[in-house]
Amino acid sequence: MKRKAFIKSAALTAAGSMVVPYILPSGRLFARTGSRKANHVVFCLFAGGVRNLESMQMIDGNLMTNTLNGSAPISSDIAPGMTSLPQLATTRLQNMGTLFNNFSYASGPTGHYNGHTTAITGKYTDNNIQIQQPPPYPTIFEYYRKHSSPLGGALNAWWVCDSLGAYPYLNYSLYPGYGPAYGANMIQPATIISGTGYGQLGHPLSFTAAQKNECDMVKSFLNGEFKVPGAAAASGITNTPQDAATLETFINTLLTNAYAGQYNNPWGPTLDSDMLNIFFGIQVMQKFTPELMVINMTGIDIAHFNYTQYADNIRKADYALYKLWQAIQSTPGMANDTILIVAPEHGRNQAPNSTIDTYGRYGLDHTNDAMSREIFCLVVGPSGVVNQGQTITSGGESVDIAPTIANILGFDTSMPPGMFDGSLLSQAFI
Repeated sequence: MKRKAFIKSAALTAAGSMVVPYILPSGRLFARTGSRKANHVVFCLFAGGVRNLESMQMIDGNLMTNTLNGSAPISSDIAPGMTSLPQLATTRLQNMGTLFNNFSYASGPTGHYNGHTTAITGKYTDNNIQIQQPPPYPTIFEYYRKHSSPLGGALNAWWVCDSLGAYPYLNYSLYPGYGPAYGANMIQPATIISGTGYGQLGHPLSFTAAQKNECDMVKSFLNGEFKVPGAAAASGITNTPQDAATLETFINTLLTNAYAGQYNNPWGPTLDSDMLNIFFGIQVMQKFTPELMVINMTGIDIAHFNYTQYADNIRKADYALYKLWQAIQSTPGMANDTILIVAPEHGRNQAPNSTIDTYGRYGLDHTNDAMSREIFCLVVGPSGVVNQGQTITSGGESVDIAPTIANILGFDTSMPPGMFDGSLLSQAFI
């Protein structure tokens, strides 16, 4: 074959084998090796165990007036002790997506770490789960970074978490073939604001100024130089040198601004831990426009001994959630190209405990009764992708969230079969 004819033939063959990319309404391209519904997912674990009675089914009104439909509470049963917050939403989040109002955390202990692990891994847990080490099954961060095409770098996956207990262990697993090389970058906002735990930015190790200067601490975070109990030679989260430098600048900016008091009351009302996590999640989002971000919220867990503060913190989490949605829609690259998923890790008991708060209201535990398994799930996103204003009254479990994220970002078809206990929440999508 003549050279010119060969080149022409080869070019035609190559052209015939090319896969035409999809183009989203935002104009962004993504590879067709697993069709995406959107290029970004933000998942909020809301917010430390909340009953449907205080969210969707509030008899005297809805505490989540920015998120869910219904009037605000008017009964004196709940009004005393509540913080005054402005109403943000003219169109509530429920009307911009699909609400599963009979969702469930169907199996496993109704503990916070178990519930978080189930939602992030798509696998139900049992009583044998170790809360002082990463989960035994891969997290959604690892699946995303290993199986998405093109491969997702660490700057594209973020775990914004509370510094309490075992939550920092959830950015990667101990599962063979996955682990820290595919984990998410992590930030713990409370350690930034407090000024006492800057060394905890990468993992819960404590550094003092005498041990390392601030720069070394940040580098330790960026390089993931921490050890995990029970894990052999864990190497930590991997960032490229260029990404590490970008992260170092970003973290140093956050620390400098926090030290200067710029984050004391950025929204007006005093921020509780959930508002703080959302606020710093927004900082991450506006800087890096990650394709996958999971935000952990735990302020509602105060319900064990203070029902009034529990109800008040539901309202604060609702306020912060709408602030997040506003930020998504004003962030170039994420506006009209992001799906927000909101779900509690578990509910709370129907019967109160014996602890009474200042206002005479009884506390609530979560000890495995039927109501402690009842939760909701809200999927919000662009019209044309997510069904708008729809309520699904049956079906859906917390193990369905991870496979739904995998499907949205288009890497579900690249994963090994049988890794999830749940399946796509298909009713949420057009």
